Amino acid sequence: QVQLVESGGGLVQAGGSLRLSCAASGRTFSNYAMGWFRQAPGKEREFVAAISWGGGRTYYSDSVKGRFTISRDNAKNTVPLQMNSLRPEDTAVYYCAASRLRGGLPRGVGDYDYWGQGTQVTVSS
Repeated sequence: QVQLVESGGGLVQAGGSLRLSCAASGRTFSNYAMGWFRQAPGKEREFVAAISWGGGRTYYSDSVKGRFTISRDNAKNTVPLQMNSLRPEDTAVYYCAASRLRGGLPRGVGDYDYWGQGTQVTVSS
């Protein structure tokens, strides 16, 4: 079992930045690939970014590529998501997730085994 807790959400103006963090506890953190997803009201949960178990490989959705950066610290069991140049369309609840597919960069909701409770990000225009 892995427990995930997100933090760092809030209200920011368009063009601003936020840094989300995901703290993991439970089973060995480095056994898991990690991802960030988001869900806006009335929409399905969508993939944002993923990072491999060692942190050497990352993958981003086209909508955030070049603006968001995912990283991980296996010593501290954390997965930050740095979000720059935020847009109103980035408004959503952001979720951290862990996948047993540690060797890959999973992008589907069904590829992930554990989820956090989410943190709200609101970008005003």
